[in-house]
Amino acid sequence: MSDFSTGVAGILLLFVLLGLRVPVAFAMFAVGFGGITLLRGFDAAKGLLASESFTLASSAELVVVPLFILMGNVATETGMSRKLYDAAYAVIGSVRGGLASATVIGCGGFAALSGSSVASALTMGKVSLGEMDRFNYDPRLSTGAVAAGGTLGILIPPSTGFVIYAILAQESIGRLFLAGILPGLLLLGMFVLTISLLCWFNPALAPLGPRTTLPEKLRAVGGAAPIGLVIVLTIGGIYGGLFSPVEAAAVGAGLVILFGIFTGTLRLPTLWSAAKDSVVTTATVMLILISAHLMNPFLALSHIPQALGEFLAALDLPAMAILGLILLCYLVLGCFLEGFAMLVLSMPIFYPVILSLGIDPIWFGVLVVLTLEMGLISPPVGVNVFIVKSVAPKVPLGQIFRGVIPFWFAMLVTLGILIAFPSISLLLPNTMIGAQ
Repeated sequence: MSDFSTGVAGILLLFVLLGLRVPVAFAMFAVGFGGITLLRGFDAAKGLLASESFTLASSAELVVVPLFILMGNVATETGMSRKLYDAAYAVIGSVRGGLASATVIGCGGFAALSGSSVASALTMGKVSLGEMDRFNYDPRLSTGAVAAGGTLGILIPPSTGFVIYAILAQESIGRLFLAGILPGLLLLGMFVLTISLLCWFNPALAPLGPRTTLPEKLRAVGGAAPIGLVIVLTIGGIYGGLFSPVEAAAVGAGLVILFGIFTGTLRLPTLWSAAKDSVVTTATVMLILISAHLMNPFLALSHIPQALGEFLAALDLPAMAILGLILLCYLVLGCFLEGFAMLVLSMPIFYPVILSLGIDPIWFGVLVVLTLEMGLISPPVGVNVFIVKSVAPKVPLGQIFRGVIPFWFAMLVTLGILIAFPSISLLLPNTMIGAQ
């Protein structure tokens, strides 16, 4: 069997294992380690496993992952995320669909703390679904808004998706964080616009909420001030060049812990729970990364990326057409693969292609992360949909999927805008850090 045939067989085996619900890290490890063994021998596979594991475990850049995860978990335990929702609700909750819009805005704010889509959907779902049910919101709108709003967690920085992309592509984490701000705000605005249009066409989806007085609005916004301070100091510190993303993660985690201690909302058991969840999540991420770094050399040895590049070059299509085909592959794969797994599996294949086409890798990273977000609410996998289902067990799964359809199309429109206007993604990184 040739090297190329071995690579194709390995990819097919990987899809079979994923279809059998084998955890993605174990599936990639088995295929990567086994494939390298077949192509270059057991000693080569064993040496790569040792070197890649050590390199990743000693990578200073990866420290941002556990620290940002810890920051999000502590923010949840201390109630900071609830105060964020209360502030958004106080400002716009009285307009039709305002609770759903407040939920989406709350998800965006929480995304700037946690960097996790699952955490955003789970936290905001617990906070908001009961309230929307109490005010007789249609379950399709309420659950759809939570599932879609949660996807902002991997686009609005700090984003775990950007961190992983930066590590796999060896790009600047700071530039990617900057590149995600305007697209994240654009998508947030598109979600709010979608809710407004849905409620305009069908007012029964969302009855008017109670009005709040100006003093109540000010008190709610003031209660969310600590979150605003954390966001300004961490993200603003990166943009202002005060500290690196790793230092920003440490500052953010330290600030939310200090806030919890001073307000009495963070006690030893809750800190232990947040730390334990952070360790488990970090270990999962590290295991997936180590497995991905075994898949990469296996694919390289099988010459699949080279063959794909030659195939696309032979099509003699414009660069934008090839970019469209790559993004279409991501959209299709997002229906079957978890987004994080899709990222680590596809980067060794697609990244060399986009470099050869002269496509800006920072811009490409934003487009890829947005398509990963779409996969989070695409059937049949739709991780965020199942997260919302766990929070709202009485709502049929089919209703939740129907509820996310308008938001999925809003994301598709946003993707088209970002493709048509690359400057939306590149303005901040090129202005504040400089073009590369």
